[in-house]
Amino acid sequence: MDIYNIEYNTEREKLIIPEYGRHLQKMINYAVAIEDREERNKVAKSIIAVMGNLQPHLRDVPEFQHKLWDQLFIISDFKLDVDTPFPVLTKEKLQERPEPLDYPQNFPKYRFYGNNIKRMIDVANSWEDGDLKNALTLTIANHMKKCYLNWNKDTVEDSAIFNHLYELSGGKINLKGSDEDLTDSTNLMRSKKKKHSTSSNSGAKKNYRSNNNNNRGKKRY
Repeated sequence: MDIYNIEYNTEREKLIIPEYGRHLQKMINYAVAIEDREERNKVAKSIIAVMGNLQPHLRDVPEFQHKLWDQLFIISDFKLDVDTPFPVLTKEKLQERPEPLDYPQNFPKYRFYGNNIKRMIDVANSWEDGDLKNALTLTIANHMKKCYLNWNKDTVEDSAIFNHLYELSGGKINLKGSDEDLTDSTNLMRSKKKKHSTSSNSGAKKNYRSNNNNNRGKKRY
């Protein structure tokens, strides 16, 4: 055995997509070197079939086929020139950075209210004036106050909530100077603390019962 002709992975070409192995990469390199375009197209389709056989339950799915062709071009270092049923993937397209996503809220400075508040306000704007709309408006304002206290954990004047509601409604809901009083901040915070305390106590009771059950199973000597 000629040990001087042994190939080591450290000396071989780097695998671009290691999951497909070295033999597939050599097949793609062979396809790139074919001069006749028709023959090159046949070889490319055969390589796609081999790639699809690795995941037979997906090979006939159109989206998966598109992925295979993209990977074919990536492994060829974008040197393979063949006819493809999908748009040809280029290195520039692959390295292109996506556009930043817009934050789905019209008023980013009032993020602590959340998107649902804005949706509720839009619904209230679509209703006709009357007792039902007034009740909904006050419900929204109280919920806004609770959201504000969850964020600020201090206190807030009703006038500030009314100003925010006026702005978020595009000036269509105006409670400025209204005689209506929202729920007191202390009561809102107390209900929050009470809820937290109840959940903590229930956990302690469960632990107490669990400990009692464990102690009952022990023998006394």
